[in-house]
Formats: sequence, C-alpha cells, structure tokens
Amino acid sequence: MLPVILALLLSQTPPAANPRQQGVPIGKGKTLPTVRLSAPSGGWTVDRMLLIEGTVSDATIDPIVVSLNGDRYLMRTFNGRFSRSFPAASGKNVVTVMATNQAGTARAQATSYAQVPPVPFKVILTSDTDGVYTDLHVYEPTDSSVKDGSLTISSMAHVYWADTASPSGGTFYLNSQGGDFDQPAYGPYLYIHRAPPKGVYLVATNYWPSGDKAHTVATLNLSLFEGTPQEVRRMVRIPLATPGTTRVLAWVNVLGDGQAEVYVPSSDPKPTRAGWPTNLAEALKELQSNGDSGGGEGDY
Repeated sequence: MLPVILALLLSQTPPAANPRQQGVPIGKGKTLPTVRLSAPSGGWTVDRMLLIEGTVSDATIDPIVVSLNGDRYLMRTFNGRFSRSFPAASGKNVVTVMATNQAGTARAQATSYAQVPPVPFKVILTSDTDGVYTDLHVYEPTDSSVKDGSLTISSMAHVYWADTASPSGGTFYLNSQGGDFDQPAYGPYLYIHRAPPKGVYLVATNYWPSGDKAHTVATLNLSLFEGTPQEVRRMVRIPLATPGTTRVLAWVNVLGDGQAEVYVPSSDPKPTRAGWPTNLAEALKELQSNGDSGGGEGDY
C-alpha cells in the first residue's frame, strides 16, 4: 500500500509557486537573448558619471541585472533598451549586464578606466520589486547637529528627492526611468559626496508600495573612500512591508583623514566608542515623530 501512496504523491502536479518568491522576473522569449553594450565602450574616461546603456534582443526581459564592480542592481528596460548613469569609481570599472529569459542567461561585459578623483562617500539604493517607492533619504552633519554628545536630526541637512543638493556639497540623483523621474521601480537611487565633512550621517529609506505590491527587499550598497587603501564597503538588505515605513539602513561616522565607521542596526552591535552620539534611539524617534521621511517604524 505504501508504494502506491508514494506513487500517487509523486505523480501529482506541485502547486504553482508564488510569483513573489521566484526572484527576478525573466523574459518570455524561448531563444537565448543577445545583450549589446553601447556604453561604456571601454578604454579611458575622465567623466565622473559612467553611462551604462545598451539593448537586449528580447524586449520582454524587464529588468536586466547590472553588476558594477561587483555591486548588483536591477535596471528597467524599455522596448529592449536600457540606460542609466552611475558615479564612476576611480580606476577600473567593470560592467556586466545579464539578461534572462526562458532559454537562459546572456551576458555582456565592458571595462572602463576612469581618471577621476576617488569618491569618498557613495550610496546606491535599489529594491527587488517593480511598482514600489523605496525612497532614499540621507541626513548630513552640520555644525549644530551634535551638541554635548547628543544628535538632533532636525538640525541635520536632509538630502532626498525634493532637495537634491546639500549646503556642504552632497548630491542626490533622481530615480530616472525611461526619462521619467517619478516612477515607482527598482531604482537605483544615488547619492554621493565628494568632500564629506566630519560627523555622523544617517542613511534611511521610506517605503511606499503601489497597486498589489505588498512587500519588497531594499538593498543598500555603501562605499566609503572608494579606490583608496581605506576603502570601506557595506551591503545592507532589509525587508519592507508596511506603507510609510521609515527604516534606518546605516549610520556613518566620518572621522576625517580617510577614516570612517559604519553602524548597521540590523546586524551590528550598537557603537560605544568615543565620537558616536549616545542618543541614537531617541534621535530616531524624533525623525519618526516629525515625519521627515514619511513616518513609520524603524531600527536605530
């Protein structure tokens, strides 16, 4: 009797997987796609921004996967075309574009060498779901943001989609999707500072889903002093589910002389060494009560 039961179980068709659990959507084509990179074309550049642009033969593939120096992003396609500029790293920039449909995954790669100064502070935020907003918010230190060891977020410089330049030189790049700067999508949201002042920075995201999109996973790629012996790189992945949720992705303490410390609340012990504010939890409550990033819940 047992063999008969096993045979019946094995012959049954398994239930369809939840599309949300299947990872990056793949194209519908059954012929292996062709990926062509028109930029970067290789060689040397003196541009501070690196254009990644090209085409994929299967127009149903949306998004493509882009790897830039090992950091992975999702990029929308429009009728088989994709285009987005990223801050170039000083020196070698290796770009790999991957496109997947039912026949498999195709790749194209190019290497460009940028003769530009190193970028000491770079933030790139993406999500794994189309049709959602995972807005990036960066708070910079000011002369009055920390007093007597306590941080006041309302005294920090707030850089985000509605205020894209800070007094000290931080720059926010809007989420461009096919020429539209206000579309919910995978991102990326970009922020750089070429001369970050010393002090504590806050990197946060504010989540707003749309339509039937219930949740997503936000991915932060943080690079400090890129291309130098003091380089620091962190990747943070945090699930987001509640509309209006504000989550702190990372605190960064720029110490000067090419030195910085990163505190990721979701994975690191709370910093205790001198130089860190002692009231990070209270500062976060101030952020949420004022609704600076849309309110919601979060870690500190």
